[in-house]
Amino acid sequence: MLKDRNASAIVAVSDLARARAFYEDTLGLTRDGGSEDQGVLGFRTGATHLTVYRSDFAGTNKANAVTWDMKGDLLAVVDDLRAKGVTFEHYPDMGLTLNGDIHEAGPMKLVWFKDPDGNILHLIEGME
Repeated sequence: MLKDRNASAIVAVSDLARARAFYEDTLGLTRDGGSEDQGVLGFRTGATHLTVYRSDFAGTNKANAVTWDMKGDLLAVVDDLRAKGVTFEHYPDMGLTLNGDIHEAGPMKLVWFKDPDGNILHLIEGME
């Protein structure tokens, strides 16, 4: 039924202007729909979409909200995000090796950070 359909991520935020600045300026996504007046913003990310909408429940999810599959450029992206003020999360109890801000498990590299509402965003590389 749904196996041949595209999926997209949707993230609740408390302040659309602040979210727009983070997702556009910090993450470099291109807005492709919606408006602050409508209470929803759409962003292009690769071949998919990320929808950000205003909600009183923003930031209450304690698990990954969005994951990006990196293509060999994880270190450069981490450096760029750090230069833009992003702080990375460290999860020492996961049984992974922490190398700076990057968690490693063999060839797999993982990074977590939060948007301004505390939604957990995740970058992963080497999971082929």
